[in-house]
Amino acid sequence: MSGTDLAHEPLPEPAAATSTDATPPAEDAEPRRLGTPFLVLQFFLFPLAIVAVCVAVFIVFGLIAGEGKGARDYLDDIRSGGANRRWQAAFELSKLLQAGKDKALADPRFVPEVLDVYKTAANDDPRVRRYLTLALARLHDPRALPELERVARGEGGGSDAETQIYAVLALGAIGDPAALPALLPLAAGPDAGLRKAVAHALGSLPSDESRAALTTMLNDPVEDVRWNAALSLARRGDPAAAPVLLTMMDRAHMASVPGLNDQQREEALLEAVRVAWAVPDPALRDTLQRLRAADPSLQVREAAAAALEQPGS
Repeated sequence: MSGTDLAHEPLPEPAAATSTDATPPAEDAEPRRLGTPFLVLQFFLFPLAIVAVCVAVFIVFGLIAGEGKGARDYLDDIRSGGANRRWQAAFELSKLLQAGKDKALADPRFVPEVLDVYKTAANDDPRVRRYLTLALARLHDPRALPELERVARGEGGGSDAETQIYAVLALGAIGDPAALPALLPLAAGPDAGLRKAVAHALGSLPSDESRAALTTMLNDPVEDVRWNAALSLARRGDPAAAPVLLTMMDRAHMASVPGLNDQQREEALLEAVRVAWAVPDPALRDTLQRLRAADPSLQVREAAAAALEQPGS
């Protein structure tokens, strides 16, 4: 997964293989490898998808943790629990931190404690590292940057491709421009899934450097990487996003994009509609008016109408 915050949801947020199906099998209880390409909405709705999948898994297996536990209780479970309990505790911790109410949050020692557990989980079940990455994102603490940057670059243990993507999204969610030197080189890397995550993360780090990278990504060979770059620029009101947004709102073009089902095509179209009002381009306004008047989808017509009612649209 909109916005730039894992808790805002985008988040981020959470993943699909090349089929672009974002729902992992319940028996796995874990997001699948993010392939190349995969749908833009998986990043802008990332955390909601992760939470929905994990809650479903817990219902299936009856493993929902007991009530009354706090953040430090879950950290203790991660340190000393059994193999299954550790990743469940990491998930529960990330969910608890999303609410932002645990008393541990007021303790300046808590973030270093989470980071210590994060480092020791490098060779654990990958799910532990991934949910702890989501937890760090929800803490919004710049002290996590060095470790998350190391994981995002794929350095050391516990930095498989999926966890790299989680780390990139977490860097965007924290929103500290100090993460830019780690993210910018990844924008031109060989993994399209990672490039897509970077495009999302850069959207929350406005600067001349991030704009230059996103503008370059508008010409990425993978279409949905271009989509993510355009959506990030559009949220800043950047006119450079307009050409890609127009392709996203063109049903004939979207029908020609391989690997997407009808629902995914419409979701991508809706994402473009929801941000197009912020971009000062007459062609976008004309397209929004056309969609409001005649699109076959009521949801799209309503989204276009809402966009046209935005101030300055």
